[in-house]
Amino acid sequence: MALIKSVRGFTPVIGKDTFLADNATIIGDTVIGDGCSIWFGTVLRGDVNSIRIGNRVNIQDGSVLHTLYEKSIVEIEDDVSIGHNATIHGAKICKGALVGMGTVVLDHAVIGEGAIIAAGSVVLSNTIVEQGSIYAGVPAKFVKKVDPEQSKEINRKIARNYRMYASWYKE
Repeated sequence: MALIKSVRGFTPVIGKDTFLADNATIIGDTVIGDGCSIWFGTVLRGDVNSIRIGNRVNIQDGSVLHTLYEKSIVEIEDDVSIGHNATIHGAKICKGALVGMGTVVLDHAVIGEGAIIAAGSVVLSNTIVEQGSIYAGVPAKFVKKVDPEQSKEINRKIARNYRMYASWYKE
C-alpha cells in the first residue's frame, strides 16, 4: 500500500479510480485527480507547498515532485505523462504534455499544452515552453514545432496505455 502521509495539517486527497503503486509516497498538500496513476518509487512531496494534479495523469516510476517553500507550486493539468525518473520542481505542466524520462523541470517553468520534452532534458527555471513544441537538451532548447494532431495522438496513446497498465494491478 502506498505511503500517504499528512504533514503540517495537510492530508493528501486522492481522486477516484487512481492507481497508487505499493511504494509510491504521497505527502501533505497534494491533490490528485481522477483516473491517474502514480507508479513505483514515485514521491509527491507536498510538505513545503502545494502539488495539484489533474485527471488522467500518469507519473511514472522513480519520479519526484517537490516545490520551494512559499515560492513555487507544482501544477499538472489533465492528460499529462511524466516519464520515469523525472523531477518536477515547482513547475506547471499544461494539458496533454509529455515530459520524457529523466527530465528535470525547474521552478516557475511552464510546459505548454501538447508540448514534448525529450528524455534527459533540463528545463531551467522560468523557461516557457511553447504549446505544441519539442524541447531537448541541457539546458532544454526549442527543437521544432510538432503537428498538433500528431502530438495529441502520441500523448493520448501513452496516457491510455498507462490507464491500461494500472488496471492490471487492481486487486
